[in-house]
Amino acid sequence: MLAFGTDGVRGKAFVDITLDDAYQLGVAIARSVKSGRAAVGRDPRISGPALELALVEGLTSEGVEVLALGMVPTPCVAFASEVENITGIAITASHNRYEDNGVKVFAPGGVKLTDEAEAAIVRELATVAKERAPRTAAVIERGRMVDRYVESRIRMVRQEIGAGLRVVLDCANGAMSEVAPEVFRRLGAQVDLIHALPDGTNINAECGATAPASLGTEVVAVRANVGFAFDGDGDRLVVVDERGNIIEGDRLLGLLAHYMRANERLHSNTLVTTVMSNIGLLRAMEQVGINVAVTTVGDRYVLDHMNQHGFTLGGEQSGHVIIRDRATTGDGLMAAIAVLELMVDSGRPISQLADEVMITVPQVLINVTTNVPAGEAVSRMQDEIDAAVRELGTRGRVLVRASGTEPLVRVMVECDSAQEAQRVAEGLAARATSL
Repeated sequence: MLAFGTDGVRGKAFVDITLDDAYQLGVAIARSVKSGRAAVGRDPRISGPALELALVEGLTSEGVEVLALGMVPTPCVAFASEVENITGIAITASHNRYEDNGVKVFAPGGVKLTDEAEAAIVRELATVAKERAPRTAAVIERGRMVDRYVESRIRMVRQEIGAGLRVVLDCANGAMSEVAPEVFRRLGAQVDLIHALPDGTNINAECGATAPASLGTEVVAVRANVGFAFDGDGDRLVVVDERGNIIEGDRLLGLLAHYMRANERLHSNTLVTTVMSNIGLLRAMEQVGINVAVTTVGDRYVLDHMNQHGFTLGGEQSGHVIIRDRATTGDGLMAAIAVLELMVDSGRPISQLADEVMITVPQVLINVTTNVPAGEAVSRMQDEIDAAVRELGTRGRVLVRASGTEPLVRVMVECDSAQEAQRVAEGLAARATSL
């Protein structure tokens, strides 16, 4: 049976998520969320149109009116959910390769589902008949909503704010391939574009937010001021400075926290992030009097905490950035615009700003494939994990967890000594491999 991870349902297209699965999921969503209308969009994966059709059949068999958005970024689906106050459904596997696909669901209003709401959908799945009912109604609306999304993002900043700047965009051969260049050109920037020709199979292939090396090379080659890399569905951002160096997600969050506080937009003077954030960010924010609230891994947990307390900035080390006074969820395009805005207002190169915001503590991340379920592996490693925590004490930090999106154990160790961090991480990874 399908199950929700930290970011929706995900797996091998037509294997882990079949057309029947997509149909049944559509039925279950319709019965659980009960909004009567749903916006459905997808990224450019080759499996997307077939899964979209099956899911829409499930929705409409329950009488749901569907706005079929076509190929759009996931943040556009969330935007449609927000402005129309309807369910939003994105068919995407985010940063995964093209063989995978999945479904992300937004409740009416554009926020990701709670754990309880996801559990309700899973319960409904168990009751759905296997036979597909005929489609009863669907409204096809491929252009208007994405145009409204583009206009909304442009209106957030001053007209022509990018004038005089050269920007390289890496669209991961994904859903931002048409949207992002249009927005930055209309903001006045000179745009160089790479990896923006999706063919259904090249999404995230050695490009985008998960592989930004070619972006760094291009930024240096054309002497651009900054480079932005999106992931396949456009909800994640990686920034490259004018020297071609990656500005990691924690450093980006720190920059935005400073900028929003200076503009009186950082509610309660608080940044929300996850346990994966580098301890250097926590130290840097403490030094300047910015509070940091820490959640479990997953941008929806960050968002849930933000919504509970009214906080306006949060995100993940991986590049999810949530600017809550401008959108309901993470949006790579909006985060990129915010970076452009702070660059212009500071009048300084992005590299200088990023260098000053924090000192990164050496961090080692190792992903391990195990012979037993990842959650079981972590439980069986608890004695070794506890021993590593005691060994590092206040000099570092240890986090070992089961991935919520892939069948992996993720080992993270931070320490002021890079060599010690590497040794401890490799020891824990070896233990996970031996199980």
